[in-house]
Amino acid sequence: MTGMTPTDIGLTTQAVDLRLSPDGSTVAFVVTSVDLPANRYRSRIWLAAADGSSPAYPFTSGDGRDVMPRWSPDGRRLAFVTQLENRNDLDGRAPEATGSAVVVVPVTVGGQAVRVAVQADSVSELEWSPDGSQLAFVGRDRDESRYGSREKPVPERDMPPRRLDRLFYRLDSVGWTVDRPNRVFVVPADGSRPPRTLTSGPFEADGITWSPDGREVAFSSARHDDWDLDLAVDLWRVAADGSGEPGRLTETSARYTRPAWSPDGQRLACLVEPTPLDEPRHTRVVVIDLTTGDRVDLSDPLDRTCAPFGATRSPRWAGENLLFSVEDAGNVHVYRARADGRDKPELVLGGERTISAWDWAAGSLAFVASTPVALGEVFAGTSGRQLTAFTDAFTAEVDLSAPVRFLATSADGAEVECWALAPVGVEEGRAYPTLLNIHGGPYTQYGNRFFDEFQIQAGTGFGVVYCNPRGSSGYSEAWARAIRWPEAEPDPGSGWGGVDFDDVMACMAEAERRFAWIDSGRVGVMGGSYGGYMTSWIIGHTDRFQAACSERACNNLLTLDQNSDVATAFRTYVGKNHLEAPDLYLRHSPITYVEKMSTPVLILHSEQDLRCPINQAEELFVALRTLGRQPVMVRFPGESHELSRSGSPKHRVMRAGLILDWFRQQLD
Repeated sequence: MTGMTPTDIGLTTQAVDLRLSPDGSTVAFVVTSVDLPANRYRSRIWLAAADGSSPAYPFTSGDGRDVMPRWSPDGRRLAFVTQLENRNDLDGRAPEATGSAVVVVPVTVGGQAVRVAVQADSVSELEWSPDGSQLAFVGRDRDESRYGSREKPVPERDMPPRRLDRLFYRLDSVGWTVDRPNRVFVVPADGSRPPRTLTSGPFEADGITWSPDGREVAFSSARHDDWDLDLAVDLWRVAADGSGEPGRLTETSARYTRPAWSPDGQRLACLVEPTPLDEPRHTRVVVIDLTTGDRVDLSDPLDRTCAPFGATRSPRWAGENLLFSVEDAGNVHVYRARADGRDKPELVLGGERTISAWDWAAGSLAFVASTPVALGEVFAGTSGRQLTAFTDAFTAEVDLSAPVRFLATSADGAEVECWALAPVGVEEGRAYPTLLNIHGGPYTQYGNRFFDEFQIQAGTGFGVVYCNPRGSSGYSEAWARAIRWPEAEPDPGSGWGGVDFDDVMACMAEAERRFAWIDSGRVGVMGGSYGGYMTSWIIGHTDRFQAACSERACNNLLTLDQNSDVATAFRTYVGKNHLEAPDLYLRHSPITYVEKMSTPVLILHSEQDLRCPINQAEELFVALRTLGRQPVMVRFPGESHELSRSGSPKHRVMRAGLILDWFRQQLD
């Protein structure tokens, strides 16, 4: 066998989401796969006995994309969301053009699948009412006067112009949100009536949870006049029958998300970012008394964030306890805490792994976990009884490289957590070209999960080095806030390109000392988003690397703070907006140091990237070429900021191949 190659992306199959039946006996979960010939992803619902007494088996066909399995309270039915594009629906209707459907299927008794709701746009959340008679869901509500119907969409050239009066009117990978906001809907579980809308206006709403009596739905939404300026998000409650307007539950000073109603109906647990204009801060788990307004911060003793990147799980009530996710030193774990906050939170599911999804019911736990050499698999119980084995088929085809953890000492004495993967089939006495990878964010983390990019690099003859420099999540809040701008108050730091630069350089230097397989004369650096920023910054401040790949990068923070889908967000790090202090943005922008860049650089960018728009690549490319350098820019049509993670499969394969070819050429 050989190591992983770009086309092996098409072999990856993994579990990504799950729910336990109310009695804790059965796990419903989503399995995703890559159909490379068709250039699409597929997902289907599977079922498995939680006690492992019978093999897991597929519940839906897998012809399209079925997601979000949700058990009815009596455990007899399963609701899920299916994307209608290019597939035959479960009730035998002809293939639909676009949209999503909410489907209810009997599990333990005979009966037909029922399509209870059809949306012209996406559905992102789904929850049963406590009595099983209704379903609440969150979906994008298109303005039909602009977009037309699902059956007869309006061509873009025929649409009227858009009127904008607030920031944040579009979103990367989603598109326009100003005329298709997320709303909360409720629909009978038998499909006897069309969905009714519980929220209105141009406001985004999500994070739904039912009250125990089924009369209300709570959700999170920014609905005040200056929501785009103060970045606050409130919790709300609204009658499930649509008879009244939403009532606000919080004080419009923090960012409240992902509420979960307590079984007694008296409290809401939720996630809270306490200071939206003063970032980064750890996201906390808080319990709010709905009568008194008193609140308890359950996660403060941990000094870790409780909102892992990409996670959408609300805290989960388990009697008088709450379960929640925690990032910790490259891992994602699950903790339990008493709702009254009397005791310090305790670890429930730990280990050197990433727990990306989990659920609790009737005293039982089930979860999806990944490691650097294992795709997402389903496990049950705190002992981790494994219920699936998708990784076995994958590793029967390719060899994988396991990382070695080490610590590097930065310039000021700080210890930085690092990892290194040797090339697959590494030979003693031989030195290999090696790539330093830098993660995005910066408030995210690398860690113990399967990452196809690292395995492709190691599988094709490269060594791989990576770390979590200051600014990363998964460590103390002080570690994350160390790269706030020097002018920011409170907690001034070094700014981007300060101690974080020192940390990644220390990581590479320590790796070279430790691992004889690294050829110090053939070392490249690469990263995407903030990692692209740091790559561009590095080649403007040192000639240490023989080649670089700067992908979807932040190259000019001054222009980015004006044209990103999250425009003005940088003030949360800088302490001032770009109008007040443009010099502070330029001082920490790689483009300011372009004349010092002599390292050969590949600039990769997606043309539909709204987070770091394409002009960020163009500015760097034009400047370097004007200076007579030899940059190479590659633009991917139709892709967003998420190209490397969820772009079209063929583009992901092409991208990986381009990066490998670039570094082979430059490091040969």
